Amino acid sequence: MIEQQHVDAVVVGAGFGGLYQLKRLRELGLTTRVFEAGSGVGGTWYWNRYPGARCDVPSVEYSYSFDDDLQQEWDWTERYATQPEILSYLDHVADRFDLREDITFDTRVTSAAFDEDADRWTITTDGGEEVTAQFFVMATGCLSNANMPDIEGRDSFAGPTYHTGQWPHEGVDFTGLRVGIIGTGSSAVQSIPMIAEQADHLTVFQRTPTYAVPAHNRPLEDEELAYVKAHYDELRDANREMGTAFGGWLEHNDIGVLEVDEATREAQFDKRWEEGGLAFLGAFNDLLLVPEANEIVADYVRRRIAEKVDDPDVAAKLMPDTVVGCKRLCVDTGYYETYNRPNVSLIDLQDTPIQRITPTGIDTAGDSFEFDAIVFATGFDAMTGALLAVDIEGRQGRSLREVWSAGPTTYLGVQVPEFPNLFIISGPGSPSVLTNMVTSIEQHVEFIADTIEHVRATGHTTIEPEPAKADEWVAYVNTVADFTLFPRCNSWYLGANVPGKPRVFMPLPGFPGYVEQVDQIVDNDYEGFILA
Repeated sequence: MIEQQHVDAVVVGAGFGGLYQLKRLRELGLTTRVFEAGSGVGGTWYWNRYPGARCDVPSVEYSYSFDDDLQQEWDWTERYATQPEILSYLDHVADRFDLREDITFDTRVTSAAFDEDADRWTITTDGGEEVTAQFFVMATGCLSNANMPDIEGRDSFAGPTYHTGQWPHEGVDFTGLRVGIIGTGSSAVQSIPMIAEQADHLTVFQRTPTYAVPAHNRPLEDEELAYVKAHYDELRDANREMGTAFGGWLEHNDIGVLEVDEATREAQFDKRWEEGGLAFLGAFNDLLLVPEANEIVADYVRRRIAEKVDDPDVAAKLMPDTVVGCKRLCVDTGYYETYNRPNVSLIDLQDTPIQRITPTGIDTAGDSFEFDAIVFATGFDAMTGALLAVDIEGRQGRSLREVWSAGPTTYLGVQVPEFPNLFIISGPGSPSVLTNMVTSIEQHVEFIADTIEHVRATGHTTIEPEPAKADEWVAYVNTVADFTLFPRCNSWYLGANVPGKPRVFMPLPGFPGYVEQVDQIVDNDYEGFILA
């Protein structure tokens, strides 16, 4: 018979969300266990070790704000931190706050079931351990469940295959190899230039071209780092007033591109392009709202691509005809220029789709390619994949997969009706991936901790949303999204990259408005929640 351990809370995942959640629950006096599938902390940054992996939010902003001593003692070295540096930072956080003693590594949570008689969750791991807890927090991340494409013969290739989201920790040496990479999303944009420098030949299989703006990454000067540290409070406050929760110190343009002449718009686009980064889409206030405005900025990026790529035919294949920003905008370092290398080829899958993977390579409708290695840069089952990878059962034994069969339903992106005391950090229905994730994570962790404290202080044992309120929230998220251009293309925001996944727009645009609503709900005695 399996011996059960009883704790106050279980947290799944030891990335940015899980580490801070553990710290906050400890401060409330709760006994807490954290289960982490990896051998160390880091979450996304533990697994994503592909060549060129780095953050696309400035590193001084992609960091915790909850402890000023932590802010002052950590020195970021680059404008956009690399994966190793972010992982070192999270290792530092885990050690500084002595968090590892409550984390069980190399362990996956396989199932969790709510016991309605005891008002507790029973959590089971792949090692056979069972733990019961009053509160259950999923800190599994939005982009952590690798999406493998459904291609005939995918597992038949005789050579090594890699997924950018599950990269070998010892690294991969592509020197002298013929490499095929499938996908041109964010991880591909970052890794393709690095792989091309090693490979004898790199063949890129592109289904949909992507928009990328230059990063202009650089080392951080001592003076600017000192200035940020001296004014961190101001920066954090400014970021929390931004729809994307970062870039609060940047110049903001409150005029539409359709309201200015061509010379003015070109000058503004040029300035943003030379500054680099995701703030490019903040050049004007209507670029993600008005189709005509978006087409103007799309045309600008396409012209920039043409300037960077020598072969006009290749440049044309790299130019998207979709809405800028309806898929996540990429930040690149030498991506387009890589296609000028003689050892790089681009295969447009719109013209010649992949038919099958063979023991020796890849067959398309027009040709056969032989490779020594294949890389899948095919992204993630975003927002819901990691949650549904665990068999979670709520009231009356209903599974989360069943309840979400038509798409995820949450209240505030944090809780699900009929799943008492289950909390999700950065879940579907919250701003999450449309923001600086660390800022959103901190807000969620603090809300969850405050809610748990409220439940215990008021003598209740459970909290869960009213079903009608959750339905209203999903409708609200999609209404807000429909005011923008985000839903205008098949993106992972909609789950369109995973065959058979319901098409529901999952993230909520606008961080400050979300926080305001959450605060109002709390002030109204947790309106929309059932405390029992």
